[in-house]
Amino acid sequence: MTTDPPKTLRDTDDEARHLVRQLLTTARIAALAVTDPEHGGPYVSRIAFSVSPDGEFLTLISDLSYHARALKADPRAALLIGEPGAKGDPLTHPRLSLRATTHVVPMGEEHARRREGWLQLHPKAKLYVDFPDFRYLIFEIHGGHLNAGFGKAYALAKNDLTVW
Repeated sequence: MTTDPPKTLRDTDDEARHLVRQLLTTARIAALAVTDPEHGGPYVSRIAFSVSPDGEFLTLISDLSYHARALKADPRAALLIGEPGAKGDPLTHPRLSLRATTHVVPMGEEHARRREGWLQLHPKAKLYVDFPDFRYLIFEIHGGHLNAGFGKAYALAKNDLTVW
């Protein structure tokens, strides 16, 4: 007699989607995972992050950074969004893991169009936003997982991640 393993992922519901929107709209940083072009293994970095008024998942990074070079070689990435609170077990706080492909925003009008919204959410970026080596990256999200605390895990489709 074969028994099925216990179901570890819940069906995604409106409560989970609400928590996803809350995490995405309040996030200002994320952990970015890329493929290390020198060794082929994973590489993780902390980045500034936000969702634009148009619903784009964005970051602003320097072409000189290691993760920018890694993304040029392989645009696939993963994001971890959600910070532990000041109290309690860090593993009980919600977090969102996303699979994505990155796209570089060309300099010029496309770059300038995103500048004001970015600076509203990341005012300290005014120090470097106009440096010639800084580019916006758009994350095209393919899906992910929400961990809303112990025993509350959800698989997320692309349509579960719509913010606006």
